[in-house]
Amino acid sequence: MRKDYPSDINRDQFEAIRPLLESARKKTCLRRVELYEVFCAVLYLLKSGCQWRALPGDFPKWRTVHSYFMIWSEPREEGSLLEQALKKSGWRGPGEIGA
Repeated sequence: MRKDYPSDINRDQFEAIRPLLESARKKTCLRRVELYEVFCAVLYLLKSGCQWRALPGDFPKWRTVHSYFMIWSEPREEGSLLEQALKKSGWRGPGEIGA
């Protein structure tokens, strides 16, 4: 179990955006990482501005988080899945989390 970070959202907030994030991937095999952990890692990166390789070790591997970030950031007509998820979760920018 990893420690909590100020950038994390709670599980209830995440469950509201889970279907949106899951829609980015075809279900061909079982997922090896917990999406909540990946999303919290993305929030950590957005808040801290750290480099991918500087992501704390208790998050999923940085390459995994980066892969999801790239998929979720793909432009769409209604905005990327990441933009939609951030809005739906109530996050507005780096200064907003944990403030």
